[in-house]
Amino acid sequence: MLYRITHTTKYAYAEPVAVCHNLVRLSPRATVGQRVRSHRLIVMPEPADLVQRQDALGNQVGYFSIEQAHHGLSLSATSEVEVTGQPEAPAGPPWETIRDALPKAPGASAVAPYRFAFDSPLVPREAELAAYAAASFTPGRPIIDALRDLTARIHDEFDYDPRATTVTTPVREAFEGRAGVCQDFAHVAIACLRSLGLAARYVSGYLRTLPPPGKPRLVGADASHAWLSLYCGPSDTGQPLWVDADPTNNKLTGVDYVTVALGRDYADVCPIQGVYVGGGNHTMDVSVDVAPVE
Repeated sequence: MLYRITHTTKYAYAEPVAVCHNLVRLSPRATVGQRVRSHRLIVMPEPADLVQRQDALGNQVGYFSIEQAHHGLSLSATSEVEVTGQPEAPAGPPWETIRDALPKAPGASAVAPYRFAFDSPLVPREAELAAYAAASFTPGRPIIDALRDLTARIHDEFDYDPRATTVTTPVREAFEGRAGVCQDFAHVAIACLRSLGLAARYVSGYLRTLPPPGKPRLVGADASHAWLSLYCGPSDTGQPLWVDADPTNNKLTGVDYVTVALGRDYADVCPIQGVYVGGGNHTMDVSVDVAPVE
């Protein structure tokens, strides 16, 4: 699939903002099943500088500052991305084999699988989460079979409810309440996997949505999405094999998914973050459009 993705965020301030500094992660990244044909970021008012770089995890990060008074801020990121999806995943070896070999897993130091097996700022390991995951990761079970089962249980036992959590809701609260959104479901699954000693990372990106039969596609109605990626051993080429799963929709990812950034948790991949002086109260409007290109 070839997609043209437009992600627009607009801020309106009650009072003038004198200066702002921002980081943005809105550029899709190249992966085994994804190629970025083009990417463009437009910021209004025009920034004093706009620099693109890679962070330690290989994500594309833009930095800009606006040093003139402004009552609003608009960011529009447009990308063309070709997606072939991840290969069909076999059942895999027993999950304990992957866990026990994890310290020697292949990979560059910054993104080696072992780095994603520990606590992170938003995802702690806990005995209760390990016990929940153990119902899926039974002794000797193939790792991808177990991942599918855990994904299905979270999908079936948790309610998708945007009112139940906020962007800062702790994993334990979402787990105990059995409710939240895609960010919460991904965090819960990652916490379960790490609590068993496995390596799992947070993935942010986009999911193409399909309209009901006979209805036109609504432009701007798509949204940012989150899922998880589990290290499942070395691939045939000796590189780390990561398998992506979406507990919100109970499936392994495919050509409907576009990856933007990878991290230990949401804090590593926040699409837009920064500081500003002034502004008072503000409103924010976000529009995402994931359109197939014929």
